[in-house]
Amino acid sequence: ATSAGTGSEVTPFAVITDDETGIKYPLADYELTPTMAIVDPALMLSMPKGLCAASGIDVLTHALESLVATVATEYTIPLSLESAKLVFEYLPESYHGGAEAKVAKERMANASCMAGMAFSNAMLGLCHSMAHKLGARFHIPHGIANALLINEVIKYNATDAPFKQGTFPQYETPQAIERYAKAADYLGLTGNTDEEKVEALIRKINELKQEINIPASISECNVSEEEFLASLDSLAVEAFDDQCTAANPRYPLIQDIKQLYLNAFYGEAK
Repeated sequence: ATSAGTGSEVTPFAVITDDETGIKYPLADYELTPTMAIVDPALMLSMPKGLCAASGIDVLTHALESLVATVATEYTIPLSLESAKLVFEYLPESYHGGAEAKVAKERMANASCMAGMAFSNAMLGLCHSMAHKLGARFHIPHGIANALLINEVIKYNATDAPFKQGTFPQYETPQAIERYAKAADYLGLTGNTDEEKVEALIRKINELKQEINIPASISECNVSEEEFLASLDSLAVEAFDDQCTAANPRYPLIQDIKQLYLNAFYGEAK
């Protein structure tokens, strides 16, 4: 592993970009899973800050998406939780400390690998589907694209009564909101209800993004409103068709995906 981000050293996934269409496609085949992975943080010491931030926040989205995915299990959930906790604790130090932050780099390498183990088995969700298409269309680094979208997807998923739900092989009803609340508890965040804990989790994510200088909205990534709106319909359809959508706890309509993209483009209300 040469960056603390994708966890690809332990996953059955690869992503390719079609040069003709510019579309990113995730590929999944357990033949891609290695027999052994060497996770060496020494290889990451020279990472520039931008790569550190983008890859590090990618780890967090892997952890949070695998946590609530429809095929998450008792084996994957602890990996998701611990990975998220390590990111919050060590990514800022890794980002600011550079080559001197050897311990933080090691913890982030572990977090990345653990999240990779989690989502290899639990899968991901709508944030990654949308990020694949957004990143390819507007040349936004994958981790940054995930960071721009994760808050909106959490808010979208955090309901016990979606009007349309996915297939839940591991449990009878959606459990996303209680899983997000479980993450908030694990991180030591406070809240009297699951809803308040989800809000606390989103605030924590925003604090981390500010700390490592990630833009607050798609519009801040030098994406013009005109170009974005012109691409919106096709982006939403492509994201709906992405492999990651099937494991999202709340099964989206294409119009829902469009709204999530719009929310992420203009940013959250201050």
